[in-house]
Amino acid sequence: MSATKTAMLAAIILAVASGAVRAEWPKDRPIQMIVAYAPGGSTDVMARALEPFLEKHLGADIVIENRPGASGEIAYTALAKADPDGYTFSYINTPGFLSMQVQRELGYDPKDIKPIARIVDDPSAVIVPAASEIKTLKDFVEAAKASPGATSFGSSGVGTDDHLAIILLGASTGATFTHIPFNGAGETRTAILGSQITAGGLNISEYGGNDTSGLRMIAHFGKERSPQLPDVPTAAEQGYPVFMTSERGIAAPRQTSEDISTKFAEAVKATLDDPEFQKQARQLALPLAYLPGAEWEAQMPARLEEFRKIWAATPWVQ
Repeated sequence: MSATKTAMLAAIILAVASGAVRAEWPKDRPIQMIVAYAPGGSTDVMARALEPFLEKHLGADIVIENRPGASGEIAYTALAKADPDGYTFSYINTPGFLSMQVQRELGYDPKDIKPIARIVDDPSAVIVPAASEIKTLKDFVEAAKASPGATSFGSSGVGTDDHLAIILLGASTGATFTHIPFNGAGETRTAILGSQITAGGLNISEYGGNDTSGLRMIAHFGKERSPQLPDVPTAAEQGYPVFMTSERGIAAPRQTSEDISTKFAEAVKATLDDPEFQKQARQLALPLAYLPGAEWEAQMPARLEEFRKIWAATPWVQ
């Protein structure tokens, strides 16, 4: 057989084999879903609630892997460098995914990550121990002004939504808060319950979707009151026009095929439309806010510019 015919035959075999592999997706092996934060936080809880529904709508097995640390960079690095074969996805969170691009050099290129779908848009909130003398956001601000540096605030990490919310609150009021970063909302909740910190940042779902014994939310940074917690006033209502939310969704390596990306996004949408999942989402206080990946990504440059402006005025890493 000539060298040309041998090469053609090899190409045909490779093409057929590749087609067979693609045809098997996503049933031939489990899909890895990375969570950038520790177990017990909003992203982890959301991921585990979604898992059985995504498995049903994809016809696939999903394995969740927590890779906390560096405010999400460890997980995002793993995602950016993963094979784009449809078997590695990750939950991504903004602001963290965007704010870390402002504050430091990264071990990966954010352009190597492709958003697949936004799932929730979850307002940040200030939580205090139930026995705390701090009853309102004004009390919290005044306590920080009275004793600069003595009022502490825990967050899920540097540059996360709760951290940026408190940066903006301090900048707008002249109050000084001591920031204590944790590896996720579960650790923050534990620190609040133990009165190890004055207050901490949790999202609406992290608070309302769990046992609230021993905790009290004094304000959240959404633009309007939450349907999940209608009795909690916004920061703006209390005279502090600070707005901050956490968007959470799913992303893939950039070179993942459009066919796989579309099928995965369709499975996410089918999950969010599933009455059984919606019932569970209400129990978890998840503020569902689906967006297709392309639409979500199209909004990110404007939000990234907002974080650049915050950094220029009040850099959150000294």
